[in-house]
Amino acid sequence: MGNVERVDKTLALNEMVYYVRRDARLRERWQTDLDALAAEFGLSPRELDALHEMDVKRLMDIGVHQYLIPHILRLTYGVTGMTNTHPALLAYQKAFPRESRDAIGGSKWDQVGRRDDG
Repeated sequence: MGNVERVDKTLALNEMVYYVRRDARLRERWQTDLDALAAEFGLSPRELDALHEMDVKRLMDIGVHQYLIPHILRLTYGVTGMTNTHPALLAYQKAFPRESRDAIGGSKWDQVGRRDDG
C-alpha cells in the first residue's frame, strides 16, 4: 500500500496539503472554496479531479505522499465521529479492498467485505 518510491516531490497537491494542514484559514478555505485554493497552489486538473473523487489509490498513483493521505481525508471528512463506516475508513477500504480484507476481514470493521464491490 505504500508509495514512498513513487512520491512526486514537485506535485502541487503535496505542497498544498503541507500548508493547509498547518493554517486554520487555509483549512477553512479547503472546506468552503477548494477549487479556488487549488488554483492558487497550481493544482493540475488531474490532481483536482483525484481530490474531488477522494480516490486514495489514484491520489497515491499520481504522487501524493502516503503520509499526506490521512491529512487529506481529515481535511475533507473531519476528525470527529470516526466510526467503522466513516468515509475516511471506507476510502481506504475501497482503494485497497484485498489488503483491507487481509487486515480486518471478517471483523466488525470490514465494511468492504459486506458489500459486493470487491
